Amino acid sequence: MEETHLEDDIVPMTASPAALSTVLMPAASGTAVKSGGGAEIDYSNVQDGYVMVRFAGNSSKRLRVQVGGPTTTYTYDLPTGGWSTFPLSDGNGTYKVTALQNTTGKKYAVLASASFEVSLKDEFAPFLRPNQYVNYENAPKTVAKAKELTQNVSGPLDKVGAVYNYVVGSLSYDNAKAATVQSGYLPELDTILAGNKGICFDYAALMAGMLRSQGVPCKLVVGYAGSVYHAWVSVWTEQTGWIDGVIFFDGTVWQRMDPTFASSGNSSTAIMEYIGDGKNYTVRYLY
Repeated sequence: MEETHLEDDIVPMTASPAALSTVLMPAASGTAVKSGGGAEIDYSNVQDGYVMVRFAGNSSKRLRVQVGGPTTTYTYDLPTGGWSTFPLSDGNGTYKVTALQNTTGKKYAVLASASFEVSLKDEFAPFLRPNQYVNYENAPKTVAKAKELTQNVSGPLDKVGAVYNYVVGSLSYDNAKAATVQSGYLPELDTILAGNKGICFDYAALMAGMLRSQGVPCKLVVGYAGSVYHAWVSVWTEQTGWIDGVIFFDGTVWQRMDPTFASSGNSSTAIMEYIGDGKNYTVRYLY
């Protein structure tokens, strides 16, 4: 049995196109499937920017999924039971998706793998649907709140402003959670919404989920803010194209904005200047 060696991912936890008539959801259609060792990989809808994987049985050993794209390989945890959705965020090209099970230490055995070519319907496809990190598929309160916030605004930038202002105004930074969060942590959007607090990953995932559910293409970005591992959000509008970083409007222009820094810094001038400077950000992964 083939084995591979995997490192744990870092959890980001630093301190302080056209309008949609329905919310787009992923589906395991069953027309292109690879399986083995209890794992199934459904790559029926890769043109829509995602692949779905599940482990049907029970396992006391850690399960992982690797999504290898044209330039970047992403590694995720895989829960048992239902389907999990993983974005094809590396654009068009050749992908290899592998389901793995821990054997000893950091060694993993390959359960199933699938290789395929991806030609996306458009560049926004991976960023208009829920996935494992931006999971509003089972977060009805988050989707409802996003609809409430945006129902009386007409354009994408207005939606961005409404969602951004709500998240920054409602959430406080959860220092206790930041001190205890483990590798493999996944944001639960309805829980974050109800608790009104979270780590930076929670802020970014909640905003991305709200915007995607209302038809605004949105990337959850993981990388470095200065020298610190962090998460933030980029959005796309017809007027501006991709705006790289969560944004705010200063009365004249929309600028780069990180929701965690803006909230914990109370939108001070110094914070706004720091997060408005793109040189402070280095992108590592897009979800």
